[in-house]
Amino acid sequence: MTCNVNVVHQAAMASAIGQPNKPSQWPNASLSAPSNSKPKSCCKLLLSSQSSFISGFSPSRPQTLTPFRSSRAQNFPVVGSAKAEPLRIMISGAPASGKGTQCQLITQKYGLVHVAAGDLLRAEIASGSENGRRARECMEQGQLVPDEIVVMMVKERLLQPDSKEKGWLLDGYPRSSSQAIALKELGFKPDLFILLEVPEEILVERVVGRRLDPITGKIYHLKYSPPETQEIASRLTQRFDDTEEKVKLRLNTHHQNVEAVLSMYEDITIKVNGSVNKEDVFTQIDGALTQLLDKRQATSESLAA
Repeated sequence: MTCNVNVVHQAAMASAIGQPNKPSQWPNASLSAPSNSKPKSCCKLLLSSQSSFISGFSPSRPQTLTPFRSSRAQNFPVVGSAKAEPLRIMISGAPASGKGTQCQLITQKYGLVHVAAGDLLRAEIASGSENGRRARECMEQGQLVPDEIVVMMVKERLLQPDSKEKGWLLDGYPRSSSQAIALKELGFKPDLFILLEVPEEILVERVVGRRLDPITGKIYHLKYSPPETQEIASRLTQRFDDTEEKVKLRLNTHHQNVEAVLSMYEDITIKVNGSVNKEDVFTQIDGALTQLLDKRQATSESLAA
């Protein structure tokens, strides 16, 4: 699946590979053969009723996690996984679902390498590589960026030493069954597929109320995060596609794409309630990842015994 891109606008750039944009640094990638070791699937997550809000997790179908109030998820130490295979996680969410915030919290605690296809595409174009040149040509001609280009970029990034050593968090990709199949054929299978679920009316409210300060680049929300002064408020701008009509079209596309991808990862999918505050959303995700690491550690120790 591919979509149209405007090389000047970051949002349009992200849509070329079907995901929201977030700035990041991408080191030079080198193409190498896939590792013989394959990530183990998350076959089952058992979360105790005494220690977690998650219960009855079954790998046979997507699960919905319900949060409870807990301590704020801030300034946590990085959790290492040196004694077991590193985590390989995919996360998906609609525009304004809070996916970017959760990616920051996950990478902060678990030390995973954050891989966003939109960031890779921008970096590849800036580097002047062959893939970047082909992608730029497609954009300048108003054509679709072929899936094969972005899949290759993702492949090269996931094969980098830091991704293989620390594990990775693949953000907003794949977004179609063809992309998921391509990654599987290349040997990339996640341990967990996280889907953030937020009611459409909340998503629309979050998007329509967003504003950008063109001077500082800071994002505000008229209701949830208003500007500090009237001076700032007077210069705020709204992104051209942050209208109710356009966001509903984007949400419709997102829902169609997610349904196609879920069929590939049904046995390792957890559905997270993303309508609560960011700390409680992270509590749900953190519980699932912690249990996955604990299970791996126990298996590793059992095999070593």
